[in-house]
Amino acid sequence: MRLTMVVHERRPQAGAVAQHFREGCLQRGIEVVDQDAEHVDAVIAIGGDGTVLRAARIALESGAALLGVNVGRKGFLADVEPTGLPDALDVLASGVWRESARMTIQARMNAGEAAVGINDVVVEKTGGHSIISIEVRVNGERFIDYHADGLVFATPTGSTAYNLSAGGPLMDPEVEALIMSPVAPHSLFSKSVILHPDTEIRCTVVADRPAGVSVDGRDLGTAYNGDMIIIERGFAQVRFIDISGTSFPRRVKDKFHLNEDRRSVSG
Repeated sequence: MRLTMVVHERRPQAGAVAQHFREGCLQRGIEVVDQDAEHVDAVIAIGGDGTVLRAARIALESGAALLGVNVGRKGFLADVEPTGLPDALDVLASGVWRESARMTIQARMNAGEAAVGINDVVVEKTGGHSIISIEVRVNGERFIDYHADGLVFATPTGSTAYNLSAGGPLMDPEVEALIMSPVAPHSLFSKSVILHPDTEIRCTVVADRPAGVSVDGRDLGTAYNGDMIIIERGFAQVRFIDISGTSFPRRVKDKFHLNEDRRSVSG
């Protein structure tokens, strides 16, 4: 078993957890290698969701499975808490685990190279501009012209991130779909739209106000009047290691501290 780690460098607790993890690997005969090593079985992300997103790029390139250890806040993408490290290490040492396959999303500007993410593609206003104007075509058919602060195109895995802040729906991450959610739209139509995962979405800037484009928070560039952003599912899946077996509804309930209403209604 060979694995590599991606650790949140500015969070002391993450460094301490990483050291504990290394020691556990040594005790179990698990080899920990550099991030650029070949033939890696698993990538371990120790930090918050941002750390998991960085680790996912390595997992995609290497074909390795991905496990997140949460030392962030909500940690929606992480499956294991620090207290669960011993059990996680035992599972990794066995080489047998359940995996949750997650679809990816990609975007390219005009004829540029595609950038791939697991959470979302965001097209939004830049600088001091008030709103952006974007023509959206779905599989070649003109859908709507959005006048908004931005548009979020999310995978189900990314539905708990910016999409949620924009009022979009939560989706089980093992479902395959593309979610389109406007950010502060200046129009009567303000709803999110859930599209087939094989949909091709083309966004064209139709005003002089530029739009910034990012994939999983990484800057892809600035789109100007007439520029087109093509958004579609990514070429590969990310294989998340599922050790806890926690269901999606349970994860939502735990992360958002939802309480069951135990009150009875008398008639």
